[in-house]
Amino acid sequence: MSNYFSKVPDFEYVSRLPDANISDYINVKNLFKRVTLKQDIYQDLSFFTKYEIKGDDRPDNVAFKEYGRSNLDWVVLTSNNILNIQSEWPMPQFEFDKYLLEKYETYENLNNAHHYETVEIKNDDGVIMVQKGLKVPSDYSFTYYDGSGMVTERPVVEITNYQYEEKLNNDKRSIYLLKKRYLNIIIDDLEDIMRYKKGSSQYKTETLKTADNIRLFQ
Repeated sequence: MSNYFSKVPDFEYVSRLPDANISDYINVKNLFKRVTLKQDIYQDLSFFTKYEIKGDDRPDNVAFKEYGRSNLDWVVLTSNNILNIQSEWPMPQFEFDKYLLEKYETYENLNNAHHYETVEIKNDDGVIMVQKGLKVPSDYSFTYYDGSGMVTERPVVEITNYQYEEKLNNDKRSIYLLKKRYLNIIIDDLEDIMRYKKGSSQYKTETLKTADNIRLFQ
C-alpha cells in the first residue's frame, strides 16, 4: 500500500507532544481521504478479469503477478472494495487453523453442527424440486409427485462449524482485477482526487492543509 499512501495528502496539526511549543506543527497523512472506483466502472465487468486467490497469496503478491508492481496492491483492494484485509481477505491455512481453534477451542466443537442445508432433488423429468444449499431445520422433509405416486424425502445434510467457516473463507478467494490497460486511468484519477483544491482557508498546497482545531494527542 506504500504507493497508495504516498499519494495521500497531509494534514498540518498543532502538536501536543511533550516539549512541543504551542506553535509547533506536525504533518500526518489524511486517512479520511479515500477513493473507490467509479460506480460505472464497478458495474461494467469488461474492465475486469476474474481471479482466484491461491493459498497464502497477499494483495501485494497478486499485484506483482498481474501488474508487475507489488505496490499496486491498493488497486487490487480498491477493485474489490476491500477496506479491512484482516476480515475481507482469505486467510492462509495456518492462520485459518489458528483462528478456528481460538474461536471453537476444541476439535470436537469444530465438528459440531453449525446448521443444516438441503441437497438438490430432481423429479423424473429433471426438474429441480429442491434447490441445494437452503438452510433448513434438521428434521426438514419434502413431499412431491414422482410420476407414479407421492414421495417424501429428507434432503438434508449437516454442515459442521468447520465446513461453515471454510466456505466463508473460500468465498473470499474469488475476486475481480482491473485489467492492466486501465491502470494509468485509475492512477491518474487517484492523484487528481487526492489533491487539495484552492479556495479553503485551510489550503496551503495541493498536498497540505491545516487543521488547527484537531488534536492528535491529549
